[in-house]
Formats: sequence, C-alpha cells, structure tokens
Amino acid sequence: MISSSLREEVARALREAEDSRKAIAPLAGRWPEIGIADAYAIQRTNIERRLEAGATIRGHKVGLSSRAMQDMMGVHEPDYGHLLDDMFVFEGFEVATAELLQPRVEIEVAFVLGAPLPKQGCNAADVIRATEYILPSIEIIDSRIADWKIGIVDTIADNASSARVVLGGRPLRLDQIDVRGIGAALRVDGEIVETGTAAAVLGNPVTSVAWLARTVGAFDVGLEAGHVILPGSCTRAVPVRPGSVVRADFDGLGHVDVRFV
Repeated sequence: MISSSLREEVARALREAEDSRKAIAPLAGRWPEIGIADAYAIQRTNIERRLEAGATIRGHKVGLSSRAMQDMMGVHEPDYGHLLDDMFVFEGFEVATAELLQPRVEIEVAFVLGAPLPKQGCNAADVIRATEYILPSIEIIDSRIADWKIGIVDTIADNASSARVVLGGRPLRLDQIDVRGIGAALRVDGEIVETGTAAAVLGNPVTSVAWLARTVGAFDVGLEAGHVILPGSCTRAVPVRPGSVVRADFDGLGHVDVRFV
C-alpha cells in the first residue's frame, strides 16, 4: 500500500480536477506505484470528504461489467463506485454540462433494495430476495482523467467515473420480468445510437449485484435497504454535449430521458 500522504496527494489531485473542470493525466504516469487496493483507498478518501461536507450514500455502481465497456476502456475487470445523494437527477430535468468535464451516457437496469445484502457469500438468490423493484436508468459518467485515457487504477480512484444518475419512474418486481432478456436502446436526439440487452452485464445483472455485495463486503461496506444499485451498462458509453436529449428505452420496463444544457 502507498503511504497515507501519497494517497491524500492523489485524492487531492482528483478533487481539484473535478472542482476546476480541468482533467489531469493518467495516474499511472505520475504515480506508477498505485495498485488496485490503493485506488480504492483513494476513492474512499474523497468519498469521506464529501460525506463530511454533508452528502449521504444512496447506493453503489458497478462499472465496466460488460465486454463492450471493458473493450472500450481497455480494462479487463469490473470496478465499483459510490452513489451519493447529490448525484441523482429527476427524469426529464436538465443537466448542466458546464458542471462536468467530458460526460458520456450509459443505460442500465437499476436495482432498488428492500433489504440489505450479505457482505460475505452473496449469491443470486440473495439478490433476488432483497430486490424490491427495478427501474430504467441513465447513468452519466465523467472522467477527471484527460481524454478518457483510463486504466483500471484511474477509474477506481475516480469513483468509477461517476457523475449523475437519472432514474425512471416505472418500477417492476423481478418476478414480473426476465431481467436477463430486457433489451435496451439508447437514443440521442431521437436517433438510436446503441442497443444491447441486460444479459451483457456479466451474463445477468443479478450476478453483477451479487459480485458488488461480495466485493464491497471485503471492505466492510454493506449494500443496504433503500440503496440504488447500478449493475453496469447494457451498451457502450456515448459522449453528450450541450443540447443533447438522451432517452433510454427498455423492453417491458419503460423509458427514462434527460436533457443536457
């Protein structure tokens, strides 16, 4: 593990990049000694600062859970990040691109937990039993690393490239739909730019949620009742700009949309 002073130095560099809207070079170029465990510690350092400032944890996300996103980003394993209350945007509302650096959008089947998940040995049955309902969602990702030239250490330290979450308002229980077979289409300004299925997420998004529970459990972090869990994108991420109108359509689950200004 890196020293606490170096961990704080890297965390501060990421905070300053977000605050100034000026992306920084990939972390490995400046700090090659950073490993995956270090990156999660850096992520937690910045999350704790936001909690101290009054934010609250409202869920977690899995990133890079589909082959499409792993290939796009040049990494070979999922990662996770925290979802805070100030990241959530109401559907149909506007997102100011000036508050972000280089935003992209992904579409996901969001899980809302009605009961906590076990920190150890969580499996698909646990996830199915604990899920109160699922929702259509758009995740707005952003990177504080210049030109999205990220490796696994970069995205982990950067809170899994999180920025905003837009949830749709039509809930369904898992026993009302085969979540694996949900097809999805991502539209930007009315044009379909990406399509996929929920099965692209580790074969089943339920599997992704179980993976997340086990992974964060190793750090004594729990997925609690009421938490929103984003298991990963059904499609590749797509850049957006001011004026973009983004809509996600899900077979049997409805749609959700958001506008960028």
